[in-house]
Amino acid sequence: MKTLKKMITNIASISDASTEKLCSLFEEVHYPKSHLLFRQHEMDPTIYFIKSGIARAYNRTEDCDVTFWFGTEGNAVASYNSYINQTPGYESVELLEDTVLYRLEHQHLALLYDTDIEIANWGRKLMEKEIILVEERLISRLLLNATDRYKNLMRDHPELLQRIQLNYLASYLGITPVSLSRIRAEIR
Repeated sequence: MKTLKKMITNIASISDASTEKLCSLFEEVHYPKSHLLFRQHEMDPTIYFIKSGIARAYNRTEDCDVTFWFGTEGNAVASYNSYINQTPGYESVELLEDTVLYRLEHQHLALLYDTDIEIANWGRKLMEKEIILVEERLISRLLLNATDRYKNLMRDHPELLQRIQLNYLASYLGITPVSLSRIRAEIR
């Protein structure tokens, strides 16, 4: 549980008692590579934290999958439309490696929000951090060219370049695999 406690306190500092309450609700689960945690157009209000492994969120269209998020150790994973609004999500989340996660059901966390102000504030901080990450991805996609997006990925998340298939990276960057190969060749 030490890893889980560290993940919790990295989001926001809370008392040992509140941390223990929160930790007691999580269950450690193991899933194989290619497992779908969430399926597009289905409702699942579960939240996970990645202990080990990697995941990608994507939206499937008629023509292709559009990858818009990667999660690694320490990241929260949720279909936020399901988690917050209790409605079907717009994304699928696939595990790209054998993965160990901490799982928490929304209804259990919601009860703690009602009874423990520290945990309620922790949940608010978690959502604030997630909003900032979404905003950063959106701004990057709108304001930077593909080469700059790739350079930022190299700088900020070099581990992804070693662990993720090139076609997923290209989709995440909003380019074709051929364009990604060109960019990689230019940067070397």
